Amino acid sequence: MFTGLFAEINRDAELKSRRVLTELAGVIERQAKINASVGSHKRGTPTPARPGTGPAVVSGTLRRSITHSPVVRSSGGWETKVGTAAGAVPPQGRTPSSRYGIYLEQGMLRNGAAYPFLMPAFRFGTTHVAPQLYRTVFRTGWPRI
Repeated sequence: MFTGLFAEINRDAELKSRRVLTELAGVIERQAKINASVGSHKRGTPTPARPGTGPAVVSGTLRRSITHSPVVRSSGGWETKVGTAAGAVPPQGRTPSSRYGIYLEQGMLRNGAAYPFLMPAFRFGTTHVAPQLYRTVFRTGWPRI
């Protein structure tokens, strides 16, 4: 009796964990896109974004390339990745958005300024949204003895 019950509880916990992570990845992706949209300007003109805030939109390639991978099972549980997709290059540039995103995030531009958009989105998701998601998803629907 207990073996079957614990197996059912474990299965429910696995499904709920995957659901929370899937929703959380979507939230972080959306917030990163918002963070990567601090105003806009044409290429070659000064950015309206201030260092320490997210970057401004020039062509929109960076913002469009922000995505998340499907949630998959790994050795430590469920896993997904949120970031810039490989291969997206702006129409007038040579640097792929995946590399340019790292430059912006870590302050590796010529002027040394950082325009983070992913890490603030991650912090927002994990500190504000994740606790609410866990409470909502895990609060109900557990097997009864």
